[in-house]
Amino acid sequence: MGHRPVRCYRYCKKKPYPKLRFCRGLSSEDLEAYMVESCGKDVQLHPFHVIRINKMLSCAGADRLPTGMRSAFGKPQGTVARVHIGQVITSIRTKLQNKEHAIEALHWAKFNFIKFNADEFEDMVAEKRLIPDGWWVKYTPSRGPLGKRQDLHS
Repeated sequence: MGHRPVRCYRYCKKKPYPKLRFCRGLSSEDLEAYMVESCGKDVQLHPFHVIRINKMLSCAGADRLPTGMRSAFGKPQGTVARVHIGQVITSIRTKLQNKEHAIEALHWAKFNFIKFNADEFEDMVAEKRLIPDGWWVKYTPSRGPLGKRQDLHS
């Protein structure tokens, strides 16, 4: 089967299409495995947005290849979910007797999110031990040279 002409893919109009064969990422199985029957969960966001990459050569002899930005649609690299600020990602409903299971499941599900609990976070912000750094925060420990801490706060 031949390739489609490049004029079909020259402009990226409309929303990116979620191809089913590229949406093979890890869904909510980790959370579901821990809360099989005792809790109910609802994952609001799923990774349907396909990220593409146009691989370019940077080795010797790459200037002789005739393709540059021609047919630069790219190959699928992975899938992501579009998240807005303050958007709910997941929610859990459970009975009071299964509260420990739900907390443990959320503990395992929050991997790679923020490291601090809400109480610790408020205390650290009040003590100016957390400094906003883009989409993350820098933690300044209470020990160490004073010069580094003063440089971070300025």
